[in-house]
Amino acid sequence: MNRREFLQGAVACAAVASLSHVSAGARPAGKPNIVFIVADDLGYGDLGCYGQEKIKTPRLDRMAKEGVRFTSHYSGFTVCSPSRCALMTGKHMGHASVKGNGGRLKKSDITVPMLLKKAGYKTCMIGKWGLVGRPGHPGSPNNKGFDHFFGFDNQGFAHFYYPEFLWRNDKKVLYPKNHNLRVNGEYKKGMGTYSHDELTKEALGWIKDNKDNPFFLYLPFCIPHAELTVPEDSLAPYLKLGWPEKPKLVNKGNNGGGGYGSQYKEGYCGQSHPNAAYAGMVSRMDRSIGKILDLLDELKLTDNTLVIFSSDNGPTPEGGQDPKFFNSNGPLSGGKRSMNEGGIRVPTIARWPGKIKPGRTSDHPSAFWDFLPTACDVAGIDPPDDIDGISYLPELLGKTDDQKKHEYFYWIWAIRVGKWKLMPAGRNKYRLYDLETDIAEKHDVSKKHPDVVERCSKYFDIAKRKK
Repeated sequence: MNRREFLQGAVACAAVASLSHVSAGARPAGKPNIVFIVADDLGYGDLGCYGQEKIKTPRLDRMAKEGVRFTSHYSGFTVCSPSRCALMTGKHMGHASVKGNGGRLKKSDITVPMLLKKAGYKTCMIGKWGLVGRPGHPGSPNNKGFDHFFGFDNQGFAHFYYPEFLWRNDKKVLYPKNHNLRVNGEYKKGMGTYSHDELTKEALGWIKDNKDNPFFLYLPFCIPHAELTVPEDSLAPYLKLGWPEKPKLVNKGNNGGGGYGSQYKEGYCGQSHPNAAYAGMVSRMDRSIGKILDLLDELKLTDNTLVIFSSDNGPTPEGGQDPKFFNSNGPLSGGKRSMNEGGIRVPTIARWPGKIKPGRTSDHPSAFWDFLPTACDVAGIDPPDDIDGISYLPELLGKTDDQKKHEYFYWIWAIRVGKWKLMPAGRNKYRLYDLETDIAEKHDVSKKHPDVVERCSKYFDIAKRKK
């Protein structure tokens, strides 16, 4: 009998706990619900609990007070598709099947919902899949473990907030009111159906329908990815503030989103008040998350539900908003598509009343590829052997002595080893930063620590070796 057969046969026994990433005392009994919410292009400093002073995020701030706020959590990569691949498969960029935007999961890829579904969970994905895979494709959400899917199969189309249609499993849900909404490049006010609100409504309904089962809800919202547009009730409060604005014209090039098969061939909509629109979008997402948390309270599911919120990568100005005006990076440098901390270090909050001590801040380094083994630990099952992730359940539960740590973190063009961050800077040259004293990565100390450069640079090759 091999190890995998033994673990499968002993899953109901106490011996399983001693073979998993956490101790028997750390793993919770039963099958708690798991909700993972992802924002799209939200910066490390875009939430009040991370220092944001202009954008109001009361529900996420409250969630941080009721749970734990991570200060050293990393996304899977600097852009959407590979980041989400790491989240779903538990593999960093050395082993992940998707390393660039537009990639698809392989038929052989094992995902979080596939594992949880076998463990008796109802599974649902609502929002932006970001891994292509139309209904019926081997890499589609329904073929990667999700019982229910509602949202965008095409990541480019997901950036238009008034779409002609969304997918509910293999059926198109049509929105005829969203046709011909633009006048001079901007949307008509008070018209059409805003996709984010449809995603929120679907999530609330699915939770109600599955309240009697252990469930996993993966909710990758599209907000605040450009294009920048939001209904008037979320825009108006920020318009009143009279912020400085640089109107965003319709961008007909690739940076404007192209058309991606949409009626909007000219790309992202124009936006006369991009800063106000950006803030309104983030606040609207915050309000939607509040509705989900309130529903869990109403259904008396809160104490049995782990809720995690994060972002898929750092912020970008491509919608016309000014990240510097908002201090979207907080103390970090760089942003989306950058290997600096601002491109990959993301705001992350976890709440689980009765299990997670409220008001905590954790500097435990972790990453998107750690979610798969964490979800498995929560569900009481063992993860696959070939993943790169390490469960952070002990850290969530305050059992820091049981928490294992990574030897290194890898993002193709960046390595973190302990406090050291190493990035290539030409042939056989590197930039080295001490993240304990220089989180903004302003001081390259490679010449002062050649021994560290030599030691850490080896991980660029180690990370790509087969497990």
